[in-house]
Order: sequence, then structure tokens, then C-alpha cells
Amino acid sequence: MAIELKVPPVGESITEVQIGDWLKSEGDSVQRDEILVKIETDKVTVDLPAPSSGVLTSIKIKKGQNAMVGDVIGTLEEGAAAAKTEPSAKPEPAAPAPKPAEPVSIADDAEPVSRELRDTLPPQGFARVMPSARRALKERGLSAGDVEATGPGGRVLKEDVMRATSKPKAAEPAARPAGAELDHPEEIVAMSPFRRRIAERLVESQQTAAILTTFNEVDMSNVMALRKQHQEAFQAKYGIKLGFMSFFVKAVIDALKVVPAVNGEIRGTDIVYKNYYDIGVAVGGGKGLAVPVIRAADRLSFAEVEKTISDFGVRAKDNKLELKELQGGTFTISNGGIYGSLLSTPIINPPQSGILGLHAINDRPVALNGQVVIRPMMYIALSYDHRLIDGREAVTFLKRVKTCVEEPTRILLEV
Repeated sequence: MAIELKVPPVGESITEVQIGDWLKSEGDSVQRDEILVKIETDKVTVDLPAPSSGVLTSIKIKKGQNAMVGDVIGTLEEGAAAAKTEPSAKPEPAAPAPKPAEPVSIADDAEPVSRELRDTLPPQGFARVMPSARRALKERGLSAGDVEATGPGGRVLKEDVMRATSKPKAAEPAARPAGAELDHPEEIVAMSPFRRRIAERLVESQQTAAILTTFNEVDMSNVMALRKQHQEAFQAKYGIKLGFMSFFVKAVIDALKVVPAVNGEIRGTDIVYKNYYDIGVAVGGGKGLAVPVIRAADRLSFAEVEKTISDFGVRAKDNKLELKELQGGTFTISNGGIYGSLLSTPIINPPQSGILGLHAINDRPVALNGQVVIRPMMYIALSYDHRLIDGREAVTFLKRVKTCVEEPTRILLEV
């Protein structure tokens, strides 16, 4: 029985998908629940498993093409795979086909022809190759078609091979004259739904919010010393390294409590102040940047935050983040520093009103107690919606983040 393979529902409000890699080809046998094809949406990649064992008989929509939810993208013949493997009576062995006669060479020398060389003889209708010529061709990696045959009856002689290999190489092509057109190879590929959605959201953010960015810098000395002091014990207890992101997540939550507007949202003509802290963390994935959300981050320990972020990172690379993990969020942190970014102006993830950009940590000379000292410094940037957040509030928020990271005990004591 033929089974239609349809695009399954992949999330609320998602109606169009793009077909990704087909892991099976037409005619392949498949087992029940074996993944047939990857289906890409604007947020996640969904696997379509085989509903039954059988044979993939047709692929109607190929990789890179778009489809709607419910569209038939292929067919599966149920049970065909099992039928192929059922035992049957062993057929009588067929009589061996008669061995074709060896082609006859007319040698212009007395050299014997080995089986290896006989196997290189061309099919009937092609130029005959003398044994010594065949050997010369083999040694030089040439074929009979690469040389000009001058022997009787169009035969290729050893002298023909030697003559062909002794010809001087063709001169290099002349330099292209100034002003001549250049060849510019291009590759055109369809934009994935994920990339299209990113583009739409970024343009939406720029067009609907009054985005402004303010900057500060953080001395990372105390956090780095704290990590170094407790890293071994932390890793032994929790099985994960203590990174910088958990400090910034906790510092952001502290600052959001001080300046609630940064955690708010404009909804029509209303302002929504959110008294919960679902922090989005931008991570690089196989399809691009994704922003999974740490739910109720204020209730998690440092170790739980680190484990959550690590898990997001691993699954993002494999395109295995779930749709619900990418939805919602009250504030976002983006760490361009892991790629070496020194300074940037991050774009708000609507409908949120703020995003914190982290950057590379570099040793820089700074003034401290009247002395010039070298400190590991990081620039931080807050992009915010000026419709909701005033400059004073933005600066206050950023200074609070700076204070909490430079003095990590404040996070624990909430002072």
C-alpha cells in the first residue's frame, strides 16, 4: 500500500517550510521510524520519520524547494522492503556466459603481451595499440586518444607516444588586457526559512523601535580570579566549567530588578512590565544565530545556568533546538566576544526592549588609584528601545551590570 509523506504541523503560525536533506533516495528500503528527510522552518529543523517499513518510491519535492504544511512531498510503498528480504527458493545457478575471445594484436615488435596489457586494449573500432606503445602509454598515464597514430592501418606506435610526450607545453595564456571583462563565478542558493526569518525580524526591529545604544567597560579581574580559584571544585561537583555567561546572566537579572523598564515591552499603546526573567542567550548554530531562552533564570544556580547554556550550544550546532525553546524571552544577551568582536551595536529582538552585547576581553592600560595598570577589560553595549527606556535608565542599567560583574559578591548579597 502506498503511503503519502506529508509535511507535518511544525509549530503555531508556521505554514510554509523548506525541504532540507533527503537522507534516503528513491528506491531505498527504509525501516519504520527511520529519518527520511529534514524539514526546515524559520526557527528549527524537524525530522520526518518513516511511518512504516517499506521502500521510498518517489520524492515529489526536492531539497531547497518550499512546501506548505500538509503538502505531499513523497510516497512510501509499505511492506515492500520486507518483501524483498523474504526467503525464497534458491534459483538454479545460471550457466556461465562464454568468455569473449581475446582481441588479437598485430605487433610490430617481438615483445610478448601480458594479461595486464591485454586488458588495456581498446574496443573494436578504435585505433590498435602496439604492445610497446601500450606500455609507454601506461607509464606516462596517457590513453591512445592522447596521441596521433602514424602506424599502418592507424596503429599507435611507441614512437607516437614518445613524440607526444616530448612536445613542448603550450604557452601560458597572455595576460588579460586592461579593461577586459573578468569572469566572476557566482553561486545562487535559496535563502533558508531560518535565514529569511532572521532577516525579517532584524528589519522589523529597525523599523518599529527607536533603537539607541549606550556603552561601558568592565574590569574582568575579579571574575577571572574567582573562576580560577574555584574552577576545579566547580567542575568536579557539577561536571561543567564555570564560564563568564552565568555571571552576566545573574548581573543582568539584578540590573533588570533595579530598572524594570528594560525588562518591559510596548504592546500597542500599553507598557507591559514583566516581573519574571526569561533570558535569551544568542548561540551560533548550524543554520545561523539562534536565541534559546533560559526560563526563570532568576531561580537557577550558576551551575544550572552554565549547564543550560552549554546544552543550548550543543543542540544548536546539530539544529536540534525545540521550537518552544526559541519563543518568548524578556531580555537577550549576545556574546560576540567569543568570535573576537571588540565592539558592536546589537539589534533588539522584538518585542523585547533591550539587548546586552558582550565583547572580547583584552588587556588594556587603565587608570586605577592614580596609577596606570594593565587590566583584562571588556566593552559592553546596551541597545534599547528609546520609546520605553530613557537614557538615564539605560545608563543606570549598564552601570549596575558593570558593578555586579566587577564585584561578584554583590550578586550573592543582592546589594
